Amino acid sequence: MARFQIAGHVVEIEAVTVERALTSVHPDPVRDHYVIIGARRFPPKQVLSLVTGIDRADFTTHQARRILKRLGFVAARRAPRRTEPDGEDRSAGPQGGRQAAALEPYIGKWVALGEPDEVLVAADTPHEVVAWLARNEVKATGMFRVPRAISEAEGLAPL
Repeated sequence: MARFQIAGHVVEIEAVTVERALTSVHPDPVRDHYVIIGARRFPPKQVLSLVTGIDRADFTTHQARRILKRLGFVAARRAPRRTEPDGEDRSAGPQGGRQAAALEPYIGKWVALGEPDEVLVAADTPHEVVAWLARNEVKATGMFRVPRAISEAEGLAPL
């Protein structure tokens, strides 16, 4: 168990505790920085506040990132918006395969996209997705269920 001091509080945290605490939590919108937990991107301050109970205003994003990285989580900065190069190879699918890679962890889930390869939120029902978008005042460019099989994507009837 790792021990940290945050905003004058000494807390002990384990990576497994963080993972368990976030299994049924939807990530808030990611602005600049994120941490990957269970194949989902969370704002670092959301994670640390949820796990410790310390108000987000009492620590910085960089403090949260540093602590979560020490626990073994990947922390990164959101990439700037990319434009499509004119000569991009389309044989790998939309956005050169980046969209497929971004959607892969969400097979069978409902997702809302911000950009073609940016999943804003994923949930089991479309109602949960819409509720998250409304609660966070975020507009999506699209919302759909990620198909489980090619036949679902092509519209064929199941056997």
